Amino acid sequence: MIVPKRIETVLFICTANYYRSRFSEYLFNALADKKGLRWQATSRGLKSWVGDDQGPVSEFTLERLATGRIHLSGDIRFPIQLTENDLVCADLVIAMKETEHRAMMTEQFSFWADCINYWDIDDIDCKPPGEALPLCEACVENLVQGLLAEQKRNARKRLKVAA
Repeated sequence: MIVPKRIETVLFICTANYYRSRFSEYLFNALADKKGLRWQATSRGLKSWVGDDQGPVSEFTLERLATGRIHLSGDIRFPIQLTENDLVCADLVIAMKETEHRAMMTEQFSFWADCINYWDIDDIDCKPPGEALPLCEACVENLVQGLLAEQKRNARKRLKVAA
């Protein structure tokens, strides 16, 4: 009997789920698909307060994705508030900036504050998109490479066990 391989999930968290986490989600999914990585990304915000008048996602996110030839098709969703269920269901959770998000995590999801990974990517009020998004891109690319290497190691282990 062949058992289908499980798709694992990475959850990116930022404040509004409008800029950094969305960029990470879309970039990760494009790279994972291109490289055959059995992971998918989603993203959420700790304070998803962005109004409908600002649109569903940051223009800087869309511009940087287009620069990398990543084009989004279909409807683009609006920001989504993080829930505990999101944390429970994710295999890997990454918040964009520890000094910004650890306190919010502690306030909203105290159990989870020490259980997630934190990157060091500033929001737009601290670093311009031309600096922050390339850093975000490098972090996502490193994450994909690491997960891909782990996936290959696990596949080799399964082959050895089956032999």
